[in-house]
Amino acid sequence: MKRGAIFDMDGTLFDTERLYVKAWIETADLFGVERHTTIGLEMGGTNQAQALKVFAEHYPKLDAKKYFDAVVETVAHWTETDLKLLPGAREILDYFKLQKILMAVASGSPRRGIERNLQRAGIREYFTAVVGGDEILNGKPAPDIFLKAAGNMGLATKDCYVFEDSFNGIISAYRAGCVPIMIPNQREPTDDIKKICAGIYKNFFEALDAVKLTP
Repeated sequence: MKRGAIFDMDGTLFDTERLYVKAWIETADLFGVERHTTIGLEMGGTNQAQALKVFAEHYPKLDAKKYFDAVVETVAHWTETDLKLLPGAREILDYFKLQKILMAVASGSPRRGIERNLQRAGIREYFTAVVGGDEILNGKPAPDIFLKAAGNMGLATKDCYVFEDSFNGIISAYRAGCVPIMIPNQREPTDDIKKICAGIYKNFFEALDAVKLTP
């Protein structure tokens, strides 16, 4: 069993990825432009800088930063009453805590939003480190965020599981030298993604059962 575990937040710990997917699409109405139904999925695992680049491909004439801020504000409002841990999340956190495995959150979301959600859900105490997308230069699929999270825990990346739902996140974990474990949310893994995953599970209950069997 590894000495560390790093978790993505949106779509992995929390059932919030669906909210972001919805917000990226529906915010188009506020700006009076046509909805692009794929834009939400394209944003999976990105930080702000990457999201703005993807956004510009769809809406080159709009102010990307204003749109991004509107999406973040909308999701923050929704999560005030609709913030749910995904099945098995608390159970795997409890198990790792019992086993004295260090834990971190590494998410493309801004650090402030991560801290808010962790506090709101009552799980901040589990994590030794928290790294937001606004604290690194290169977001997922670059390895930076997981390198930083592992380093902040004082661990080598090879000693860390990474739990992710997005393609960008899995690629990032693989490039960092971590052990990528995928729990699909909005998108099922492609053949290329499957090749770099140490495991793919329906939920944290299945992932936990597998981890317990790992030497």
